[in-house]
Amino acid sequence: MQELSELKVLMQRHIFGNDIANTFNPYSRAVFDRLRRCHTIHMGVHQYRCDDKACGHIHLQYHSCGDRHCPHCGGTKRDAWVEDRMSELLPIKYYHVVFTLPSELRSLVMGNRKVMFDLLFESAHYTLLTLGRDPKWLGGQLGIISILHTHGQELSFHPHIHCIVSGGGINKDGQWQTNKRAGDSFLFPRRVMEQMYKAYFLRRVMQMLGDGYLLFEGIDVSTAIDAVRYKKWNVYAKAPFAGPAQIIEYLGRYTHKVAITAHRIKEITDQTITFKYKDYADKSKVKEMTLSHAEFARRFEQHILPHRYVKIRHSGYLSHRGKTARLERLHQQMNLPPPMPKVSISTALRVLIKTGVDITICPVCKRGKLIYEKTLILYDGTLRDITTLHNRGSPKINQNYSRISPKITPE
Repeated sequence: MQELSELKVLMQRHIFGNDIANTFNPYSRAVFDRLRRCHTIHMGVHQYRCDDKACGHIHLQYHSCGDRHCPHCGGTKRDAWVEDRMSELLPIKYYHVVFTLPSELRSLVMGNRKVMFDLLFESAHYTLLTLGRDPKWLGGQLGIISILHTHGQELSFHPHIHCIVSGGGINKDGQWQTNKRAGDSFLFPRRVMEQMYKAYFLRRVMQMLGDGYLLFEGIDVSTAIDAVRYKKWNVYAKAPFAGPAQIIEYLGRYTHKVAITAHRIKEITDQTITFKYKDYADKSKVKEMTLSHAEFARRFEQHILPHRYVKIRHSGYLSHRGKTARLERLHQQMNLPPPMPKVSISTALRVLIKTGVDITICPVCKRGKLIYEKTLILYDGTLRDITTLHNRGSPKINQNYSRISPKITPE
């Protein structure tokens, strides 16, 4: 298997630099361009120098692209996000529910991504919150963390919502209400969730079609709607999580991942790319798939999210407004210590904690500390100190503009 550093260079050259990107829309082309330039001279560089005078090594740290679609970026952001969620977890069961769409609707979603992705979130939250408020099942407001995924294991377009749901909620009196089906492997009956989710989603789709909110050129929408109206929709209600440690481990895998991670890629040749995938139709066996560079790039592009689209959302008692106060009250009711404060940790400290490697130590002498000197960016084909570049803002107003301006003669 090729090293990750080698795979990264080959992906930038053969995948993100592939000519097929010229056929993409402007936003997708811009994303591919950022991924192609990640950790290269084109993104700029920080210059550090070892403070040991006997060494004086100059270390260049190339900038990452920071794009959420990059298979090689986002590790520290993911860790920070997961740590922030730790203060929101309670010592209860958490349930995993996945809301999917029939394949007949994928073309409609593809042409209306933002609107249909929003509807996916809306329908999933409506189903869970409505059932949660029903005294028959819970009689309280659930806490939900939902995550949008658009891909299957083979990089096919397969939009679905992963929901992590609390095994209890807040009743109308503000008190914690435990799950009345605590002995079951899921929070609500699966068939009830499927029927409610399907009915709400189709009702909203028909409303949006009537209001002209959806685009469907070349798509027979009426046939697709009729086909799924009498079809069983799948809502996967998986076994509950064992506790906070397991939920955090799950969140770390799924929250900050788009399309594919670098660790699934086995080999990149001059013509093809090979990656691992789970074949759920064959008892989840791990298999390998080999695609041409252009086909892999085409599949990857399908999963570029709309500009600034929020793919992780919170609902119920975990919705952002008033969340801190609600969680503090719940901790008091459960006789728990106050929620852990959220702290900001530097990248260097985070890497040290996770890997045991101190990236501030000189890689040459292993004694001195790397001291930041300057930031360089590529300008007119050469690396230039960012502080020496002139401000390219608007020119100053010419105080003698009246002498050069044309005279205006009154009518």
